[in-house]
Amino acid sequence: MQNSKDNIKAAEQIFIAGIDGVKPSVLIKKHISADGKGICVKNTLFPFLAGQKIFVIGAGKASGAMAEAIEEILGDKITGGHVIVKYGYSRPLKKINITEAGHPVPDHNGFVATQEIIKIAEEACENDIVICLISGGGSALLADCPPGIDEKDMIEMHKLLVRCGASIFEINTIRKHISSIKGGKLARLVWPAILINLIISDVPGDDPAVIASGPSYPDNTTFSDALDIIKKYHLETTMPEALLVHLKKGAEGILPENPRSDDKIFGKTHNIIIGNNRIALEAAASKAAELGFDYIIDDNTLTGDVYSASEYIVNRAVEAKKIKKSQRPLCLLFGGETTVEVKRGGTGGRNQYLALLCARHIRKHRGITILCGGTDGTDGPTDAAGAVIDSGTWTDAIMNRIDPQIYIDNFDSFNFFREAGGHVITGPTLTNVMDIIVLLV
Repeated sequence: MQNSKDNIKAAEQIFIAGIDGVKPSVLIKKHISADGKGICVKNTLFPFLAGQKIFVIGAGKASGAMAEAIEEILGDKITGGHVIVKYGYSRPLKKINITEAGHPVPDHNGFVATQEIIKIAEEACENDIVICLISGGGSALLADCPPGIDEKDMIEMHKLLVRCGASIFEINTIRKHISSIKGGKLARLVWPAILINLIISDVPGDDPAVIASGPSYPDNTTFSDALDIIKKYHLETTMPEALLVHLKKGAEGILPENPRSDDKIFGKTHNIIIGNNRIALEAAASKAAELGFDYIIDDNTLTGDVYSASEYIVNRAVEAKKIKKSQRPLCLLFGGETTVEVKRGGTGGRNQYLALLCARHIRKHRGITILCGGTDGTDGPTDAAGAVIDSGTWTDAIMNRIDPQIYIDNFDSFNFFREAGGHVITGPTLTNVMDIIVLLV
């Protein structure tokens, strides 16, 4: 039987293998190629034409690495472009400009760079090709201010949304209605040029309308939906007044709804998902098998609050331990993205908090190791991707005069793992396909 340190090491190796499986360089080169005739994207040829311009734009944690791979494929065929990445995710690009900006809360850099992307989109003419590179984080990085709203209001809105416990679908419904580029409006800016939207998904279900707030995809939500979400999470008194006025104007029909699927602007738009959480889980499973584990990829995408998710994960572990017949150790793999409503001022992220909750649940069940990590290499406003715990984490901490329950109550999971050990540190991974939970029995 492997000891605890071996299992922790194995869990980390499996997690890293999952990330490696969705590196932008791997995904782009798998799906896109070019020759003298044109660009081939998943067996669809977009021919090169005389006088044609090719622009590359995008936003997200992976967009810099995606742009780097596109430059390797298209080289001097690229006219120019601009992508926006999170701080620390920049790449040495030659033809495409790159801006580092704030995430999960936008900053001035993001607003300035988004205006550059809007200019490029508007410059594109018929027969030109605009390649848009979208990945997780794009909603915050692609930042703009509709008329009458300033940067300060938008920044405050993002702070409220990321802490209120809303799902990514709910958060992005609001974002799409306070933007001149999200919710399908990028497609309107690019029209009548060809728009090829290459997407690395970071949302459950891989819905292009939700990823990065769907800049190139029809939007079926409404201004009224956005207002209902604000009411649901009791944000009416804290949301900046200018944003509420904007949404109410839309709900009253004074402002137009976002473009629907029957809009002609989508006739030359191609939305193509090239990477997602499932691909990462399959890569992780291959590594688990290589290390001598039987494996099961859980088919239920983890969503909802961290409390329910922690109970589900641990229940699956206990069940698996009871029925396990093979002599080989078992690896259970989960993917998804949970939410946590931060009620006190501690430091952490959903994965570290989830790991700490799991530590409480498994303290009476021997032989279980759990790693919870974000595939982007960051978890909340910290430099940790997540954390790894085992059956002894809780009691070991107490023996060292560290009370885990206090850190749970104060939403301070980062400082718990800083004191007790267990942080998973990867640095920027240059990709993002939600979270991976590795559970070893």
